[in-house]
Amino acid sequence: MAYLVNNFSEIRKKWFIEQVDRLVSSGTTKKDIALQLDVSAQYINSIYNGSKNATENFLIKFCKKFNISQKGLLNIMKGYDTPESDNSHINEPAVSVLKGKKNQIPLVSIAAVAGFGNAEFTIQERDVKDYYVIPKFNDRRIDFMIEVCGSSMYPKYNSGDVVACTIIRESKFIQWNKVHVIGTKEQGILVKRIKKGENDNHLLLVSDNKDYDPFSIGIDEITGIALVVGVIRLE
Repeated sequence: MAYLVNNFSEIRKKWFIEQVDRLVSSGTTKKDIALQLDVSAQYINSIYNGSKNATENFLIKFCKKFNISQKGLLNIMKGYDTPESDNSHINEPAVSVLKGKKNQIPLVSIAAVAGFGNAEFTIQERDVKDYYVIPKFNDRRIDFMIEVCGSSMYPKYNSGDVVACTIIRESKFIQWNKVHVIGTKEQGILVKRIKKGENDNHLLLVSDNKDYDPFSIGIDEITGIALVVGVIRLE
């Protein structure tokens, strides 16, 4: 996203909205975000419509609660932001970052794995937040790791936990009632248990948090599925 404004308040607002939208796309509601921040949902909406500012202290609390790095925001405010549509990325070859990095598992952003169901999906170096070397995972095929956002899978996973994922190439290998990362057309990336749906054209997605109701999703709405095979949790 290109930020074409110089006003810091507007920059913070745009960045905050972008982060909230990402959380919402992964299954966290604005109400849940507001509860975590000890504010009302109306307060969040007020930032969206511009009647309130996303103050520096508020953003610090937001980042701590949802384990979000402020580095991107700081770079934008310093004028070093590089938009995703920048021409410098257009001709960059899609080279897998795992080449030459034996046993190193890439931790990537949710946005970076949006197309993981595609047969030509690769992770590029610029999308990698960090690498993990985990001996217990050496005998498993781990394609990527991502951070959990929101509380829909609590108590199994907390927001900020890092889950290791193995991409499933064929639906017949889905392990029923196991936790999976599901890429969808409308809701982005979800972390849910998968159960059999009402028919062969649907799946039932279930949260561990009982405050979140199960819901059915059509197979044609799913862009990719990965099995969660491990987790890193920081207390």
